[in-house]
Amino acid sequence: MLLKNLKNKVGHLILQNKRRALPIKSCIPPNPYESRTLHSPLVFGLVRMNLEEIEEFIKVVFTLFQDLDYTFLEMNPFTLVNGKPYPLDMRGELDDTAAFKNFKKWGNIKFPLPFRRVMSATERFIHGLDEKTSASLKFMVLNSKGQIWTMLARGGASVIYADTVGDLGFANELRNYAEYGGAPNEDEVFQYARVVIDRALVIGRGIANFTNVAATFNGIICALKEKESKLKAARMHIYVRRGGPNYQRGLAK
Repeated sequence: MLLKNLKNKVGHLILQNKRRALPIKSCIPPNPYESRTLHSPLVFGLVRMNLEEIEEFIKVVFTLFQDLDYTFLEMNPFTLVNGKPYPLDMRGELDDTAAFKNFKKWGNIKFPLPFRRVMSATERFIHGLDEKTSASLKFMVLNSKGQIWTMLARGGASVIYADTVGDLGFANELRNYAEYGGAPNEDEVFQYARVVIDRALVIGRGIANFTNVAATFNGIICALKEKESKLKAARMHIYVRRGGPNYQRGLAK
C-alpha cells in the first residue's frame, strides 16, 4: 500500500511517498487500535484534524482493493476538502482470472486479447463460459484449414496430445487448442462440448485427480446425442481416452 503526494486544498504538499507492505490476504482489523498499527506509517506527519478521515479512507480503499480483485490501484494526487481526502486522478489493474466471481461487480469490462487477436464466434462463446466459472474452459483456433480437432481435459494433457499430433507428422493439420478442467459441472461441459463436438476428433486427457469423470462425460454424451445425425452423416470418428474418479461409470455410458 503506497500513499503519496497528498495535497491540501490550496496545493501544498503535506505527505509524500509513504509506504506500508501488507500480506496479500491480510485484512484491516476491526479493533481501532490494531488497525491503526497497520496504516499509521501512511499518515504519520499529518495534522491531527485529518487523521481519522484519512485512516478511514485508507481502510475503505484497501477493502475495495481486495473485494474487486485489483492487482494495482493508484490514486495520485489527493486533495483535502473540508478535511476529507479526494483522489484527483486514479488508475487500476484488475486480475482477469477473477472474472468468474466478479463479473457482476465489474460490469461490462473487456480485457484486450494479446497480439491484437480477434476471436471467432466459437472462441467468444467459450471465453464467455470461462469467465463465469471457477473451472477452466479454453478454446483457440490454431489453423482454420486444419482437419484434426481436439477436445481435451486440462492444459497438461492438451499440450501432450498436441505434441503427439506433431510428432506423428500432422502438426499442420491441427486445427485447434482446447481444454476443459478444474471440475466443471455437467451443464458447463455440455455447453462447451456442443459447440466443439461437430469437429472434435480426439476427446481425452490423462487421469483426473478430483474431477468427477462421470459428470463431465454426461455433458459430452448429451452434446453427442444432440449432434448424432450430423456426426453419422459425416461418418465422424471419435477417439476417447479418460481416467479418474468414476471413470468406469462415465465411459460405460
